[in-house]
Amino acid sequence: MTGARIRTSGLTLRYPNRSVLQGVDFSMEPGELVAILGPSGAGKSSFLRTVAGLVRPSSGMVQVDDQPVAGPRADVALAFQDPCLLPWLSVERNVAFGLTFARQPHLSRASRKERVTLALREVALEHSRTWAPSQLSGGMAQRAALARCLARQPRALLLDEPFGALDEVTRADMQQLLVKVVRHTGASTLLVTHDIDEALLVADRILLLGNNGTVVDEWTVDVPAPRAPHIQKLGEMRIQILRALQNSMSRAA
Repeated sequence: MTGARIRTSGLTLRYPNRSVLQGVDFSMEPGELVAILGPSGAGKSSFLRTVAGLVRPSSGMVQVDDQPVAGPRADVALAFQDPCLLPWLSVERNVAFGLTFARQPHLSRASRKERVTLALREVALEHSRTWAPSQLSGGMAQRAALARCLARQPRALLLDEPFGALDEVTRADMQQLLVKVVRHTGASTLLVTHDIDEALLVADRILLLGNNGTVVDEWTVDVPAPRAPHIQKLGEMRIQILRALQNSMSRAA
């Protein structure tokens, strides 16, 4: 499986009472992991939903592999901060549930089972396949939500603050898992986060979306993994990002 090439051109999204995105030009190569930072209300989640085809832009265009996005695609998966697991289904059946979404290809029972098994193995939840969601910790629930996406074998993975509600230790574990999964599957990944440190630890590139709904800055994180030992270089970049974020917020005020 190879990742998708994603591009937006002049992407603009307006609501009757406000403008959310304004002429966003963006591109990412197959297999890249790009983090999107920005203040609350900058349009980060709206950008993700527009790329996913859930929201139609007011103007401009989203393309996946040079094909215009006109709606949800089978090869693009979106996950949120809430795992959204169905409480009456086991972990295994929650993961399989993603294969029944609209526009998913028809699979035989054997193929569905194989995909679910591989996805659970990818997130180290094989031992919990028969558990109910109520038996899972917060981190395990997010693993199950990620497995539900992976079972679809997406070429693009869109994540909207998936680790925001987790404690620091569990969050660090999930960040490491995300990097491993992206490298192993090759899925192009867009991660919306409020956490600068998280972006620095996992992303190949970091984009800063300003309050005006445009990309105001960008950084390439050319630090080898694992990145935790490279505190000094990451710390310098963190200061740059924090200053850019503060400047963006002050200009909007």
